[in-house]
Amino acid sequence: MRIKDLLIKKTNSLSMQFIRYIFVGGIAFIADYATLWCFTEYLHFHYLISASIAFIAGLAVNYILSTIWVFSKPVFSNKIVEFVLFGLIGVIGLVLNGIIMYLLTDKCGVHYMASKLVSTVTVFIWNFAARRFLLYKK
Repeated sequence: MRIKDLLIKKTNSLSMQFIRYIFVGGIAFIADYATLWCFTEYLHFHYLISASIAFIAGLAVNYILSTIWVFSKPVFSNKIVEFVLFGLIGVIGLVLNGIIMYLLTDKCGVHYMASKLVSTVTVFIWNFAARRFLLYKK
């Protein structure tokens, strides 16, 4: 019964939402990371521009899956307002992502793909906490 609850039922449980958000974040991360790699390696964009495009791709995947599966009670009934606020939280995450990647890659000499891994953990925690506590009812 617990697995069914985790996978199917709507929930307001913080722990269940966090577990679901880990899965959603993983899928969004794959979209983000693959886009970063493709735009940088194959289209020869600067890694920070690629990271911005990739972050937006990951944000779109995250929004769709989060509103369908993770969070069940939005604070705002207007989906446009909800998406804009979801996006603003994501923009703050994008800024954090850029700062962390820049510092690690340009200042510390870490490969941009490794920098992305470090920034992902920080941005993941920010995104979940901000979305859970600012956008969705408990």
